[in-house]
Amino acid sequence: MKRVFLIFMAMLIAGINTAAWAEASKEEARIEKDASALDKDTNKPEGEKMVVQRLEKEFNVDSARINGLRDQKLGYGEIAIVLAMAERLPGGITDANINKIMSMRQGPPVEGWGKIAMKLGFKLGPVISKVERVKAEAHRDIEKIHREKVEKIEKKEKHEKVEKIERHERPGRKGR
Repeated sequence: MKRVFLIFMAMLIAGINTAAWAEASKEEARIEKDASALDKDTNKPEGEKMVVQRLEKEFNVDSARINGLRDQKLGYGEIAIVLAMAERLPGGITDANINKIMSMRQGPPVEGWGKIAMKLGFKLGPVISKVERVKAEAHRDIEKIHREKVEKIEKKEKHEKVEKIERHERPGRKGR
């Protein structure tokens, strides 16, 4: 009986861990997708500028901090994740907090965003929400700039003067 109970408990624990792992991998896939979309937006005209401005505004950091993270070979999506995580730590976005997150991410052993969040004592959900907000706002800003440029071009084309067409006189109507 004791043996059956131990087997049952082992299976129960394995099932719980599997469910937790599946949820974590689902969240990690979501945050990776958002990070990738943010990186993709930087390839659009004015995209990089707008994403950097959005990161500066959302996390209250300067371009030097963003450039420092870029120098570490991070994409803008990963930068958003690191800053969102650092923001949740005591002291907020500091060099020490960023270095702590980066050392966990780059390893050894290399760890996923979900595991890093768990080790730092918070859930990945709020970080995902912050990254999604940065992505959505940056995308909106880029689209707004694009629309303004298109409208400006259309307005310019509309205002170009079209030459007046010369009218031919009809026979039988002279001097009118």
